[in-house]
Amino acid sequence: MNSEEIKNQTQNIFNAAISSVNPYSAVKAHTGHILSFCHKHRIKQFFIIGFGKASFDMARAINDGLGKIIKEGIVITKYGHAKGMESIDKIKIYEAGHPIPDENGVEATNKIIRLLEKVDESTLVVCLISGGGSALLVSPLKPITLQEKQITTKMLLDAGADINEVNTLRKHISSVKGGRLARIAYPAHIKSLILSDVIGDRLDVIASGPTTLDKTTYADALEVIKRYGLSDKIPYHIMEVINKGIKGEMPETIKEKDPVLSKVENIIIGSNKIALSAAGAKASELGFHVEILSTEIDGEAKEVGKRLAGIAKAYKTKKKQSETKRPICLLSGGETTVKVVGKGLGGRNTELALAFAIEIEGEDGIAMLSAGTDGTDGPTDAAGAYVTGQTIKRAKELGLNPYDYLLNNDSYNFFKKIDSLFITGPTGTNVMDIQIILTENP
Repeated sequence: MNSEEIKNQTQNIFNAAISSVNPYSAVKAHTGHILSFCHKHRIKQFFIIGFGKASFDMARAINDGLGKIIKEGIVITKYGHAKGMESIDKIKIYEAGHPIPDENGVEATNKIIRLLEKVDESTLVVCLISGGGSALLVSPLKPITLQEKQITTKMLLDAGADINEVNTLRKHISSVKGGRLARIAYPAHIKSLILSDVIGDRLDVIASGPTTLDKTTYADALEVIKRYGLSDKIPYHIMEVINKGIKGEMPETIKEKDPVLSKVENIIIGSNKIALSAAGAKASELGFHVEILSTEIDGEAKEVGKRLAGIAKAYKTKKKQSETKRPICLLSGGETTVKVVGKGLGGRNTELALAFAIEIEGEDGIAMLSAGTDGTDGPTDAAGAYVTGQTIKRAKELGLNPYDYLLNNDSYNFFKKIDSLFITGPTGTNVMDIQIILTENP
């Protein structure tokens, strides 16, 4: 395969994965069940709330299917994801900051809280949750300020904390996470339709679990801070709230057997596992022998890139020794982290791809695309990057030192200069990241 063929093949496989977790289709499939629930429980008020990168298209689906019975709705999505629209009939759309929360997120979340003050036992709230919800649904516990929450979120992300660790802290400094949104909505019925963007599809981690129980504690939140050596750097009011929580002076997040949970149903409607299965089916259709390595890839991006490169080289060697003539497609998914030590621009997918490219330098018959299913990779306009065994050679011919770019966390600019960025624009969904590795006998 030449470079154009590689791009076409990997893009076709990626697009198949995205189509399988299309938020519009996934939500639309549940509208009949929701309507039956409304009739059975004699629902008199039907509210829609949502938060996450995919919440706009999820809201379109619920409106197209059940718009006639919706009384009111509020949805918060990331900047650029609302397609220029401020409302979908009775559902108001707000855009806000991600991954660092901002004032727009606070304002929109306050509107959701005020909306939920109108509920009673004859109310159904459909909650549309997708990746990015933790940053977009933001309501710091008093006396914590938004600025303190922004500083803390950035500290943890820059230190390389994973989503479980970040959300453990987020839940304990928020009035809406860790099941607390369900408490606000009680005694209304809640049906949460959820696109999972976390490893293992853990309900308590997706968007920091606003409508489910939380198994973590204030003590766990403090342990995360200590783990990354941030005890002396975390803003004062956040440490104050956590220490009060440990002493029992602040209420904990929602725990098992809390009565508010009896009114909640949480439903996973899309996940990385579903996306990889569809990617595998498409790759097989294109003539590849397919193997799914894992749907739970985690760890530091550059280390994962090295590890995947080693696996790819081993499979190519294995293929040389086998009798099959089919090329191999290796698929993996999950969410890595980036420890920021440089001043460059990049995300976890481009950093993973750069590390992978360095390891396969000069290897014929290996190519990879690593990309975010939401169409964005960190603070960039790219979803990820393509690489082959010739990527590093091409870069060096242009006078680029790949090791310098990797050390400076500047993978985006590296791939931009060699025209290997994968740019899709917002896809409307978010089920973590996907790596598509193609190997064949050269």
